[in-house]
Amino acid sequence: MYLPPQFAAQDAAIALELMRTHPFASLISTDDEGLPFVTHLPLHLVEAGTAGQDIVLLGHVARPNPHAKFLLERPRAVVTFMGPHAYMTPRVYPDLARVPTWNYLAVHGTVHATPVESFDDKDRLLKHLIHDHDPAYADQWRGLDEDFQHKLMRGIVAFELRVTDLQCKVKLNQHRPESHAAMHAAYAAGNPDEKALAGWMRRLGMAV
Repeated sequence: MYLPPQFAAQDAAIALELMRTHPFASLISTDDEGLPFVTHLPLHLVEAGTAGQDIVLLGHVARPNPHAKFLLERPRAVVTFMGPHAYMTPRVYPDLARVPTWNYLAVHGTVHATPVESFDDKDRLLKHLIHDHDPAYADQWRGLDEDFQHKLMRGIVAFELRVTDLQCKVKLNQHRPESHAAMHAAYAAGNPDEKALAGWMRRLGMAV
């Protein structure tokens, strides 16, 4: 992605937090004609090593989804995560000759896909996703008939996505400090995304 240096997050912890708190990702591969093919899906972040090393994401698609074939044939892909985002009015500046923009946090990762094929490994993968999004369902899943569980497993293609390159963009008008006070005040009084951006401004020392 376009990543001017003033917006490039150097702390891997920011990227990891965004991947955990905004897990509904876009998985992007090339199709057989060389065009981008996108699947929107939740991904589970396996605990990474120090400094964001050894990042692995777990997910699955429906077996009829052609993305499964693309990943098997061309395992290199891209995943993206979108954090909070919101419009920014030029009224936050003390002068008039400014333009609107959009502030946001985003993560892009280049990944290498490996299929997860055994029933037990798929079961562990699904239990991670259940724990992330619906832990109260875990007992119900374990109580399903074994034949029915196997039937469900045959209907998905699961995979590990090992991150080989990671980019994190934090675009909060960092290079325009004259806008920060008014921008923070507007975001702090706004909708949930805007309030989340105000929180990131405080975290990054952009608001007093």
